[in-house]
Amino acid sequence: MFEPFRKYLSEKVALTDSQLQRIESLAITKHLRRKQFLLQENDVSRHHTFVSNGCLRLFRIDLTGAEHIIKFAPENWWVSDRESLITGQPAKSNIDALEDTDVLQWTKDNFNRLLDEIPSYRDFHDKLIARALEASTNRIYNNISMNAQEKYEKFIKTYPSIFNRVPLHMVASYLGVTRETLTRIRTHAQNQD
Repeated sequence: MFEPFRKYLSEKVALTDSQLQRIESLAITKHLRRKQFLLQENDVSRHHTFVSNGCLRLFRIDLTGAEHIIKFAPENWWVSDRESLITGQPAKSNIDALEDTDVLQWTKDNFNRLLDEIPSYRDFHDKLIARALEASTNRIYNNISMNAQEKYEKFIKTYPSIFNRVPLHMVASYLGVTRETLTRIRTHAQNQD
């Protein structure tokens, strides 16, 4: 299960074999079945999680019981309830598997130990956090500046592999539109092709 992560890292950062072995030695492997939770609201997020195979989603449930998907995490993506992980407070989000999924996890303490021991890994992590912040800012901007059709087209263009793997109602939830609206947009787009 570590091999996909090793390949991922080799494309992002220069690490020695002993550094890779150290990272692997602190990793926890976990297999999730479809619909199984990795984290539930009110539990404390205690792990940095990398998706080796499969697809997860991070979502919240509002007071009416509606789900709002914040993030999909397919292969080679990281996922956690970051706020809970950093503060140690109960999570506001849920993370579950959309399909059978294999993940690698590091406890917060072990992950920080790796960052202290391996400067190039810390640099990689800092860049990862910066990109995540940029993506988050862009997502907020897109949500407040684009109409539903523009958000749909951007999603398909940006995440074609995710679009083909998740149900339409989940795409609608991620985009912040109703399923009916998304169905209408898709139908209109297909009729123009």
